[in-house]
Amino acid sequence: MKTPTEVLIEVARVLEDLQIPYVVVGSFASSARGVRRATVDVDIAAELTLDHVRSIVDRLSHDYYVDDQAVRRAIDTQRAFNVLHLESMFKVDVHISKDDFTKKEIERKLPERILPGSDTIVYIATAEDTVVAKLSWYRKGGEASDQQWSDVLGILKLQNARLDGAYMREWSERLGVRDLLDRAIFEAS
Repeated sequence: MKTPTEVLIEVARVLEDLQIPYVVVGSFASSARGVRRATVDVDIAAELTLDHVRSIVDRLSHDYYVDDQAVRRAIDTQRAFNVLHLESMFKVDVHISKDDFTKKEIERKLPERILPGSDTIVYIATAEDTVVAKLSWYRKGGEASDQQWSDVLGILKLQNARLDGAYMREWSERLGVRDLLDRAIFEAS
């Protein structure tokens, strides 16, 4: 049975083969940049268009459940669709967004070798982008998710002086979470 990491690699490889810009975000990204933790799915932000639908469904439908109409709706509404690996039932959420922050996350992505001894590369969001995104999700969720907050603190503690504070302040200000960033930096120190 495939591991979640192997499922992620397969989906990422399809996106790369189709030349669709993407970046791994969410808990997988925060685990890569901060404190590792188990996750029930993988989140990917991708720049899909309606022209990609047939190709992506064709490429994935052998080993995955992916609904053509759900992909189209996600693109039209700039939301997410699910890709479900049939054997393991592991889920990949593909988020479609054309907002400035997501474009910046995709532009700044970093290549990572996520399987030891493998040359396979997957693109993961930077620590700064993951902090800002997690703070935004935390706010949108009514500031109730201890896990989102813990992920942010884990990245801030582990990455500390390597983080681009000016970049995080700029984007947290633009996304209306500057107060949360300031609080998290204080708590992490």
